[in-house]
Amino acid sequence: MEIRYRSTRDANNCVTASRAILNGLAEDGGLYVPEQIPALEVPLSRLAGMTYQETAYTVMKSFLTDFTDEELMYCISHAYDSKFDTELIAPLHEADGSFYLELFHGATIAFKDMALSILPYLMTTAAKKNHEDHEIVILTATSGDTGKAALAGFADVPGTRIVVFYPKNGVSPVQEKQMVTQKGKNTCVIGIKGNFDDAQTGVKKLFGDQELRAELDESGFRFSSANSINIGRLVPQVVYYVYAYGRLLAEGKITEGQPVNVVVPTGNFGNILAAFYAKNMGLPVGKLICASNENKVLFDFFETGVYDRNREFHLTTSPSMDILISSNLERLIYRLAGDDAEKNAAYMADLSRNGVYKITDEMRASLGDFRGGYATEEQTADEIRRLYEKEGYVIDTHTAVASRVYSDYREKTGDQTVTVIASTASPYKFARSVMQAIDPKYSSLDDFALIDELSGISHTVIPAAIEEIRTAPVLHDQVIEVGEMKDAVKRFLGVAR
Repeated sequence: MEIRYRSTRDANNCVTASRAILNGLAEDGGLYVPEQIPALEVPLSRLAGMTYQETAYTVMKSFLTDFTDEELMYCISHAYDSKFDTELIAPLHEADGSFYLELFHGATIAFKDMALSILPYLMTTAAKKNHEDHEIVILTATSGDTGKAALAGFADVPGTRIVVFYPKNGVSPVQEKQMVTQKGKNTCVIGIKGNFDDAQTGVKKLFGDQELRAELDESGFRFSSANSINIGRLVPQVVYYVYAYGRLLAEGKITEGQPVNVVVPTGNFGNILAAFYAKNMGLPVGKLICASNENKVLFDFFETGVYDRNREFHLTTSPSMDILISSNLERLIYRLAGDDAEKNAAYMADLSRNGVYKITDEMRASLGDFRGGYATEEQTADEIRRLYEKEGYVIDTHTAVASRVYSDYREKTGDQTVTVIASTASPYKFARSVMQAIDPKYSSLDDFALIDELSGISHTVIPAAIEEIRTAPVLHDQVIEVGEMKDAVKRFLGVAR
């Protein structure tokens, strides 16, 4: 069965999977969604014996139906290899009655590696399938992790260039150092004077700039995206929830068909949307618990049915979640609206114009799978310290938000369903916040001294991704105003003004 992809804002905009991956964002500003979510093609019992690569093939062939088996297997085998520091790719760690799905064993020690390790292969394959003769320009905004993972994936990939915008004072020191030391003749990293939402809005405007599109086309370039707005990012994320269920079966933690809850620290909504897609494929998922930090726009949405970005923006110790415009929520809104592109487009127009929209009571009634929660900065730090003191297990700030939200959920509801918590980043990426949460005595140490201390208390090896930036030179030092983004891209590409 062929699965085609429609824009969330134009019912007539329908393309193949490979074309959706190439385009990234639909020309009308919408996001591509599958016309229907395919059913999982293997019995649940089979999952227990499957490797990560086998699980990836099973899930992705159902979504990416215009890729041949050989093309998919090539992409998967080259993505999920020795770049990861464990053959399991995404192991489960049991602690304090929950299962932490460790999604940070890739090259840049964050969950974005799970999809961005394969996206370059999917995209270059898609380009060949569609006889694309233009050079692909990956244009991406990052709240910290997507940028480095995309840079690592696309660095020196023939036929591509990549431009990453990040909020200059809105990422951790390690996140910034990882990006600004990135090698590759086709890479460009630019700090902007603003927050992630400013960067993301700026990137969307560049995608929608028809004059710029024509100018680039004439010069032999075309834009695509490595953000989770690209369906080529979202589909690979579905894989690890299916894989986690298989691991729980293999380890005897659940029986076939037994439901599990999933808790996800959420900013742009892509990661938890992938879990929702997995549930709709037939994976026995109970509650989808959406964990927010103090920028709790999603929590308020699930509580009230009103999405309102008109609020104070907080810089927190979980910067990858410091987001007020959760782009992937649009895919859920489209589904709640009965796959009605016109209704969805009206909501998104309200968001763009007024910064707020309100869904109907009927749509709210369809949100029963979801549960929102949030953790303050103090609660996040307390959770890191509590779990370390109780279990000797060290988690990062984003995972701590999810862990705290789940503890509150379990206490309020008494729900004892087996639960998977998405652990989205290595604690080494946020060593200062993590170590200060464990003990304030660490405050006086510099970043790399903290990393050494973290290795000692957690009894883990410092990841290669950290070691390699200790002495790496800064290669990207550009910082600009938001309004200068268009000119910066044109300068990098050598396109005449």
